[in-house]
Amino acid sequence: MKITVQTTVRAPMDSVWKAYTSPEDIVQWNAASDDWHTTRATVDLRAGGAFCSRMEAKDGSFGFDFEGTYTNIIPNSLIEYEFGDRKAKVEFSGSRSGVSITVTFDAEQTHSVEQQREGWQAILNRFRQHVESQG
Repeated sequence: MKITVQTTVRAPMDSVWKAYTSPEDIVQWNAASDDWHTTRATVDLRAGGAFCSRMEAKDGSFGFDFEGTYTNIIPNSLIEYEFGDRKAKVEFSGSRSGVSITVTFDAEQTHSVEQQREGWQAILNRFRQHVESQG
């Protein structure tokens, strides 16, 4: 099953793309809630390149590496990647109101579809807030 989340960021495409793909930005926005954070991120932004975001509970109780391999990159337009046995696609589309970002990903079996949708949407919302606060 595929799950989709979406937001529109009021910022130029170059700023949105940089913030989504830059490790320095990723550590500032990549969390689903205030009690989590990303402590480090690596990005090799090319087909076949690897990425990793270390996500941890701020109280130190739990952490994990969200990692995978990019399968397709079209600058300012598309990022596709695999993580484990799952796939995801991030689409960027510019308009007069900003940049629309649509993330579609394969659901996993541990958490409900609604929990997954809420978590990924929360991260995308934090991304939007991060980018809009920069400009």
